[in-house]
Amino acid sequence: MRPATRLFALLFVAPFVVAADRPASLVEQVRATEIAFAKTLADRDTRKFVDMIAPDIIWLAGDKTLRSPQEVLADWQKFFDAPQAPFSWAPELVEVQPGGELALSTGPVLDPAGKRVGTFTSIWRREKSGEWKIIFDRGCPVCDCAAVDRKQ
Repeated sequence: MRPATRLFALLFVAPFVVAADRPASLVEQVRATEIAFAKTLADRDTRKFVDMIAPDIIWLAGDKTLRSPQEVLADWQKFFDAPQAPFSWAPELVEVQPGGELALSTGPVLDPAGKRVGTFTSIWRREKSGEWKIIFDRGCPVCDCAAVDRKQ
């Protein structure tokens, strides 16, 4: 390879290779963050749970909207007080938007026996520090789609 061709490759192709790598690493960061967030419930670690929630959170909890980490913890305290976590969750799908600032994670919510009892959806924001904080969250029960179809 001629020196000019090698320089062209370094200046113009290398940045695209790095950029193409970047979303995959961000997806893995968000996946690891979601798993760590779920682990806070399993470990009964309310301090870490609250620390992973953005101050400007919008948490949709049934018929109410929670708007601070403290409100979320107050609503979830009953789950931390139980001797064993009453449910667990894990990301099935993680997507990071092209700018790398926002991400979505979604997946099953399982009871202690491993039965799917719901689905969660979380939106994460990458902070200036590089850590991901949850800014939107919503869980919903499993839908019996066959029952819905029968009603129509």
